[in-house]
Amino acid sequence: MTLPRFYPIFDSADWIARMLPLGMKLVQLRIKDRPVAETRAEIRRARDLCRAAGAILVINDYWQLAIEESCDWLHLGQEDLDTADLGAIRAAGLKLGISTHDEEELTRALAAKPDYIALGPIWPTILKQMKWHRQGSEKLTEWKAKIGDIPLIAIGGLTIARAPEAFAAGADVVSAVTDITLNPDPEARLRDWLDATR
Repeated sequence: MTLPRFYPIFDSADWIARMLPLGMKLVQLRIKDRPVAETRAEIRRARDLCRAAGAILVINDYWQLAIEESCDWLHLGQEDLDTADLGAIRAAGLKLGISTHDEEELTRALAAKPDYIALGPIWPTILKQMKWHRQGSEKLTEWKAKIGDIPLIAIGGLTIARAPEAFAAGADVVSAVTDITLNPDPEARLRDWLDATR
């Protein structure tokens, strides 16, 4: 399976609506700490927007809602794997991406037969406090050797300038969050990312 090489992550359907016209073809909706009804409405709106634009939408974490709303892709962190019903997720036909940070997590992720593996943070990130400070691009090479044909996504501290190093090290896809959302001109930044990863 070939995924688009750039994978932005946004926390609302508003962001997705704003960025889809620029040509992004893969995006994650990562919502935290909002009421279920509101989260469902966001998922539904993002799903419809992405389908209309021919883009892949990946829902972070909310596997039950992803199933109920007939979404196509799901992303789970390691904590999410503790409670997610992988059988139900697969029975619903959802494709699955899983976050990894160390060997033990990679082994666990591979056992779930994922459709992609994410590794991070490759560089230091301001997005969230993590016990892993920096994996380094050399770890991408190590991971790619272990996972073979499964797409490998590099996340954490990515910039356009760092993307070529991530690709050269073995990443199939690069992901960014704050590099776009905190940019003074997010649209221009997203366009630059798309140009750099074509």
